[in-house]
Amino acid sequence: MPSAPRLHPRSVSQSSRSTAKKKPWQSRNLLPSSSHPQQGSQENLSRDVSRAPTNASRTRPHKWWRIRLFRGMINDVRRRTPFYLSDWTDAWDYRVVPATIYMYFANILPALAFSLDMFSKTHESFGVNEVLLSSVLGSVVFSVFAAQPLVIVGVTGPITVFNYTVYDIITSRGTNYFAFMCWIGLWSLVMHWILAITNACNGLTYVTRFSCDIFGFYVAFIYLQKGIQVLTRQWGQAGDTSAYLSIMISLLVLMTGYACGIIGASMLFQRYVRKFIEDYGTPLTIIFFTGFVHIGHMRVVDLQTLPTSKAFYPTKDRGWFIHFWDIDVADVFIAIPFAILLTILFYFDHNVSSLIAQGTEFPLRKPAGFHWDIFLLGLTTGVAGLLGIPFPNGLIPQAPFHTNALCVTSQVADSSESRTSKGHTTRVVDHVVEQRVSNLAQGLLTLGTMTGPLLVVLHLIPQGVLAGLFFIMGVQALEGNGITKKMLFLARDRALTPASDPLSRIQRKRAIWYFVALELVGFGATFAITQTIAAIGFPIIILLLVPVRTFLLPKYFSAEELALLDAPTASPFTMESVGGVFGDSSEPLPTNNTDPGMRTPASNHAESDEELDSVVERGEMSHGNRGVKRDFHRRASFRNESAVEDGEAIEMQPQAQSRPVVGTKRMIGRSMTGSRGS
Repeated sequence: MPSAPRLHPRSVSQSSRSTAKKKPWQSRNLLPSSSHPQQGSQENLSRDVSRAPTNASRTRPHKWWRIRLFRGMINDVRRRTPFYLSDWTDAWDYRVVPATIYMYFANILPALAFSLDMFSKTHESFGVNEVLLSSVLGSVVFSVFAAQPLVIVGVTGPITVFNYTVYDIITSRGTNYFAFMCWIGLWSLVMHWILAITNACNGLTYVTRFSCDIFGFYVAFIYLQKGIQVLTRQWGQAGDTSAYLSIMISLLVLMTGYACGIIGASMLFQRYVRKFIEDYGTPLTIIFFTGFVHIGHMRVVDLQTLPTSKAFYPTKDRGWFIHFWDIDVADVFIAIPFAILLTILFYFDHNVSSLIAQGTEFPLRKPAGFHWDIFLLGLTTGVAGLLGIPFPNGLIPQAPFHTNALCVTSQVADSSESRTSKGHTTRVVDHVVEQRVSNLAQGLLTLGTMTGPLLVVLHLIPQGVLAGLFFIMGVQALEGNGITKKMLFLARDRALTPASDPLSRIQRKRAIWYFVALELVGFGATFAITQTIAAIGFPIIILLLVPVRTFLLPKYFSAEELALLDAPTASPFTMESVGGVFGDSSEPLPTNNTDPGMRTPASNHAESDEELDSVVERGEMSHGNRGVKRDFHRRASFRNESAVEDGEAIEMQPQAQSRPVVGTKRMIGRSMTGSRGS
């Protein structure tokens, strides 16, 4: 009679511990039969034991045609729900105040400048109130209900191009513009929900710095272009004197705002002075130069200011609810291809904003949720269509600006080879204040801006000041973009290039030139098409960047070269929602913490590598990423023993050099860099 199979006691204990430590959403009943629970448990245990010793069973092939409907959204909600209370209680931190004020100005003023563009190119169909209400809608919905509340949602440059391009195409047919845009929003709502239900955001695992850098480079040039367009309109509207004064004001705003960022990262003045200049320099610059134009002989110059309308009323003589039935049936279906293009744009734009806002340089502790947020984005798109306002989505570079403003930093010893003397320190991120209040507060401040008195104040802001703010944000985005950093590396004197630079380890130097050239070609194609009537199709070019990086570049670049030239946009912890990062064959590590308000990687220290072998489908919590585990342990060792005051403390820890270095708001472009040195 054959003997019963013997179970190794260590494997049994490991399997039981692994099962006990699973989160509620990770536990799955592999055998749904309820009549033989002990037998089911025995088979589960035998299955764990049989697959533990081998690696072949750990790489269970994923069946791409198998779609588990709603699985991504359900897992996103289950992962984020335990942190919801702490998202509000963690807001009791000083960093929330400057982040709220800075994001109010950084969100509202570019949006108002975009409203100028739409105001003139859509014959006053969109104005200040429509743009403000769109920003309020995105801020309130995503700050309260989103799984990624750090992402700032509002009116972007690409959606501005989309709106007036649709206007040029449709109005020549005699179609009701607002009704047509409403149907675009409703069709796009359905498409967003289909993407969320079918877990389409799992495709983000293939989005790397390559495509994000190109898109960030494009957005930065859009900001610079819009600033120049604001200034060139002065000649036709106000004359030479007003135009030249506006140019002077915009350049002064650029230099002053940029200098505030430099001072914040320098060693000048006392710490609290530097922090004040860094946190409030840009808002105070805008306020100062709004009044500066009224000094001396400048007050007699007729400067163009921001046009406003009646409080809480649309720019045109209409109601807030669009009569979407006032349109031909044929136009309803003509709106479908436009909705497809809008959905492609938002799928890439919003998700890339989310990835960059949760980039690898930010030590985040709370999980992300891309599937749930794309569902909410569809909802806001449909509501915006019904209200006749621009469609809101994730903002670049405002989203990473927000995360950077919430970073609590500390000073650690700098032992890099570029230093010639001892005792230098560098700023590193200790943690990020992850909460919902700053996003909600800046949205409510935007809502208050729609009142009569504040609209009068907005009307006082010269358009030259708005152009200067465009230049500040464009320069900041370009300064730290991965394409810019690679071009600066190529132009640098090799004798003065430190060997620690990751790009210096590439043997084939031509590979850097080729990679940068491909990025510039992608940017040029995207930017060029937006200058034509075919601008409506630019989202397709942006989306094509992903398969180019995934399938074509590995044929011309080695794996070692791509590892140094490109990198994942977000950390494996952030990418758990979509199944991990591109090129990582192992599974992400679960948070496995008992306190919803704190992620404790050290709690996984006792687990052996054999225990981390549970493999599940994309979008689910899973075990087995040894590299991530080491990264989490490293992050845990970086927690400061000393108290951190007002976002900055002094601490001499040479071993903390592996932590990401973060500068001021002007260096937030690091979130769009393409080198692994960040």
